[in-house]
Amino acid sequence: NSVKKVYDNPWIEVTHREVTTPTGTPGVYGLVHFKNLAIGIVPVDEQGNTWLVGQYRYTIGQYSWEIPEGGCLIGKEEPLEAAQRELKEETGIEAKQWEKILDFHTSNSVTDEAGMIYLAQDLTMGTADPEDTEELRVKKLPLAEAVQMVLDGKITDAMTVMALLRVERML
Repeated sequence: NSVKKVYDNPWIEVTHREVTTPTGTPGVYGLVHFKNLAIGIVPVDEQGNTWLVGQYRYTIGQYSWEIPEGGCLIGKEEPLEAAQRELKEETGIEAKQWEKILDFHTSNSVTDEAGMIYLAQDLTMGTADPEDTEELRVKKLPLAEAVQMVLDGKITDAMTVMALLRVERML
């Protein structure tokens, strides 16, 4: 068994691994290690509205509607603090009530990326302050309409799909 680093940047590290499979035969894995915990937030107001963030995603070559999402630097920031920061940065929203609703792995066949999703309620509106690398559009809509976008295939981001379906079941 051997591990060879083939790529590294501030967000990910990619390694090629020669392994022994569970059945004892030789095999290979390409592992993408994420240096951040994935964080997602579903803000819901008293009227049952939520907010989606739209942006062009280079990796898939198309525009994507998503819940507010970001990263938490592992060991440097608490996940709830990261969630609060990301919600404020991307939408301008602050929330008094927070509940962690999901832990997940994004694609455990090729990456070790893990994350968590929060439900944010008792909201106060402010001004968004996105990172300079982001060109975001923010859309307020009924939660039921966002869930329908998932069911219609208009939302394909995995975190958003699982988060909206989970919140719909909860509320």
